[in-house]
Amino acid sequence: MAASARDRPRDQPHARRSPAPPAASPERLVRAVLAIGVRGRRVLEALRTTPRTRFVPTAHAAAAYTDAPLPIGRGQVTTQPSLSALMIEGLELTGTEHVLEIGTGYGFQTALLARPAGDVVTR
Repeated sequence: MAASARDRPRDQPHARRSPAPPAASPERLVRAVLAIGVRGRRVLEALRTTPRTRFVPTAHAAAAYTDAPLPIGRGQVTTQPSLSALMIEGLELTGTEHVLEIGTGYGFQTALLARPAGDVVTR
């Protein structure tokens, strides 16, 4: 059945909307990171393949793929994923670097760093 004019977005009368990724998906983080200008293929792939749900407290797992800091206890929060991606892209890693990270928290940023770096030591 054809869509009527009232079913189409008003600003694009003949355009089809691409389906949005599920609310709880790594692709949501990738879209947020792309929106702030991160384009590094290796950083984007790290976001797609690193399950943030494993790095946040169970109570906040439903919000794991939002681009926001999440509480990790003792008054601390995770780093916002887009900020982590921006910082990692800024390092211009080639895959041979030995990276030292201080302040691991729950480890998501460390896991992201480990993808494009040669290796990561964290404390």
